[in-house]
Amino acid sequence: MKTAYLDPKLPRNLPGNPMHWAKAWFDAASDKRVQKNPNAMTLATVGDGGAPTARVVLCKAFEADPGYLVFFTNYESRKSEQLFTNPEVCVVFHWDSIGRQIRIEGLAARSPAEESDRYFSSRDAGSRLGAWGSDQSKPLESRQHLIEQMQRRASELGIELDENGKPAANAEIPRPPHWGGIRIWARRVELWIDGEDRIHDRACWTRELEPTGDGTFSTGDWSGTRLQP
Repeated sequence: MKTAYLDPKLPRNLPGNPMHWAKAWFDAASDKRVQKNPNAMTLATVGDGGAPTARVVLCKAFEADPGYLVFFTNYESRKSEQLFTNPEVCVVFHWDSIGRQIRIEGLAARSPAEESDRYFSSRDAGSRLGAWGSDQSKPLESRQHLIEQMQRRASELGIELDENGKPAANAEIPRPPHWGGIRIWARRVELWIDGEDRIHDRACWTRELEPTGDGTFSTGDWSGTRLQP
């Protein structure tokens, strides 16, 4: 079955769970390094007055069961403010070199603290310090101002920097309370495979999500249908 995931067409009888297929495509793109950041996805949120905004973020976990993605960000950033106000979001993966695209619509919720802690501790010291040093999406006077702000935050945390402004690799830097993971629970999934003469293969699946508290959901069964390209 795993090889079928990478066939040039979707099977005649659509799979019951599209997230397993989507995960196989994600893994293949990552393993083959089809682009510099094969885990890059465009994230769309809803802003003030219902206006959409979009940006590229990196998917750091793809859980086919129970069916969610994870990215990490500053909780005080513009995108976080938007998705905390309106959790309806959409993401798109597009790998032109292998002719595949995934669209996922769903609901965003904060990751559990332990998930955020685990990922944060895996980052290099410079990136961990950067999470403290940047007030993401806020106005900035100059690049030099940002560098000085980073140095000041390091000093407040008791972190010594070398002559290049870098912390030691083994520096103990805790996760900021304003930084962590966002899970996107899939409610609609669309898979697309490039085809000759614009005879693309395209299908979508939907399911119900029911909040169960603490950012988790109970999930209904997937229902799939083919779409004209």
